[in-house]
Amino acid sequence: MKKYNIAVLFGGCSPEYSVSLESAYGVLTHMDRSRFTPVMIGISRAGDWFYFQGEPEKIPEDSWHNREDCIPAVLSPNRSRHGIFLLKEEGTAFIRIDAAFPVLHGKNGEDGTVQGAVALAGIPLAGCDTLSSALCMDKDRAHRLAVAAGVRTPKSVALSREGSYEKARSFGQRNGYPLFVKPVRAGSSFGVTRVILKEQLADALSLAFQYDDTVIVEEAIEGFEVGCAVLGNDSLFVGEVDEIELSGGFFDFTEKYTLKTSAIHVPARISGEKAAEIKEAAKRVYKALGCRVFARVDLFLTPEGEIVFNEVNTIPGFTEHSRYPGMMRAAGVSLADVVTKILLLALEER
Repeated sequence: MKKYNIAVLFGGCSPEYSVSLESAYGVLTHMDRSRFTPVMIGISRAGDWFYFQGEPEKIPEDSWHNREDCIPAVLSPNRSRHGIFLLKEEGTAFIRIDAAFPVLHGKNGEDGTVQGAVALAGIPLAGCDTLSSALCMDKDRAHRLAVAAGVRTPKSVALSREGSYEKARSFGQRNGYPLFVKPVRAGSSFGVTRVILKEQLADALSLAFQYDDTVIVEEAIEGFEVGCAVLGNDSLFVGEVDEIELSGGFFDFTEKYTLKTSAIHVPARISGEKAAEIKEAAKRVYKALGCRVFARVDLFLTPEGEIVFNEVNTIPGFTEHSRYPGMMRAAGVSLADVVTKILLLALEER
């Protein structure tokens, strides 16, 4: 059986750098080495690319970036090459790549930038393509396409810096509080504020604009968040629906990665009929946004049983405790099998 070289990209110049390291370790330690050979490509916080040849355990502890284990590397844009050049002191070397698996979160990794570079090189991509990655990262445009697919979204308004406070205050007067202020293009809840009083708006906007030049103000949806792990291209498989139980506030960065005061239930504590309805809504959004290979679709379920779209995470977490693997595991698919299925779906594009 032929073994395929899989470029696993991790790190990146994003606020979610540390999250990427944890996810990449999860992918690397669950990759079937009888079928795939990982080619570890680390991207520093400054955005420099390196071929990492050390032990995978150095990745989550962030000790991977060192002279002994790293060789500067560049992705060849030449479609006849399909690989990376290693810039050694004694000269260049080349490693052919059969598929690339970006395990990157947030800007400069999940927003279509890296996906575009991989596509330009003609290398099969384990994940959403350039356009769908960019659309899913943009909360405003993703919501517009979800509405076109027949899925309700929160009332919202997208704002540039000029006049943002007055427009946000007007939105709050029309739709009431609490509301959410978010960067349009950011992940892991960076820069997100739950605003209870109009006096908090100015600080919330200032924080959000630190992460993006466009901000979205949304109504708060009553109920709780549910998620769907979707896998596939034309034929889609959806893991068990999960449910986020909050004791207060919202599912911010701290709660996502520590669960200090929240809990995740999988399967969600809802009827089978409602779970099936949520899965169908997730599939519609997935297809409307042009997603490929895998993604996590997050929605809200209101007390009246209405489904409301929240966002799509095109590169969800891949640790043993992350939501995407948890939903798949509840459906009988292990993390090792998920990684294998993702890579085989990418290689189909060859």
